[in-house]
Amino acid sequence: MIRWSLTKSTPVAETPRSWIFRVEQNGRNFAALKILKPAVSGEEGRGARLLSWYGGDGAATVFDMHGDTIFMEWLDGGTLGEAARNGRDAEATTALATVVSNLHRHRDDAPADLLPLRQRFQALFDTDVRAWPHTARDLYARCAGIALKLFDKPMPEIPLHGDLHHDNIISSDRGWLAIDPKGLIGDPHYEVANAFRNPPGATKLAADPKRINAMADAFAARLGFNRKRVLGFAAAHSGLSVCWDLVDGNPVTTDLAILPNLLSAYDQA
Repeated sequence: MIRWSLTKSTPVAETPRSWIFRVEQNGRNFAALKILKPAVSGEEGRGARLLSWYGGDGAATVFDMHGDTIFMEWLDGGTLGEAARNGRDAEATTALATVVSNLHRHRDDAPADLLPLRQRFQALFDTDVRAWPHTARDLYARCAGIALKLFDKPMPEIPLHGDLHHDNIISSDRGWLAIDPKGLIGDPHYEVANAFRNPPGATKLAADPKRINAMADAFAARLGFNRKRVLGFAAAHSGLSVCWDLVDGNPVTTDLAILPNLLSAYDQA
């Protein structure tokens, strides 16, 4: 607080990864302090350095960092998730594509410690198929096979947000801005993968084949992405998410409802 001349610290949220406070600058403007928890400071710090590198272009602005504390722009608008859940999903997809376009603009001197995308997928490749529900093991095999095929044909690598979903994009007076990147480096097509299985609480929407195809069309048209590669990463990431949830003991019903239709769209692309 002294370092950045801040006043009136108000606790806003505690997550498994951080504590977040709203603070005032000079008694006028709001800002945020995000204090990373020690157990995850390595991964979260990598994401924070990427967020800082974006320079506020398509993402929340990081003003400064010190140790495990990030001093950044305060965002209190609604999320793209709220728009999608309230009947404005097509608009949300367009906005998400715009955010990706801004994040993927060429910038020099990217952070040196970004996590390779192939390494991010290691949990998918290491999982024992018997950990999956018996009726879904064919889905696991498809996801792992598609992922291997994608990595066997590499694309030019760029810095990736790595967790770009609807509720990680917030409205502001500067437009829609991303928060909470993971800090990856790899194929740009992966950036939109998580959007296909989001927003939370809208499984019926996410599993709709028309919506899956409309999203793939939008990302191909607006970002110049290869449509089949987009759908491949969407399916592979959904499988990866199942592997993570199985380890953590979380339900996997949402991904298992979406995944068959993602794989069907991939096969038809």
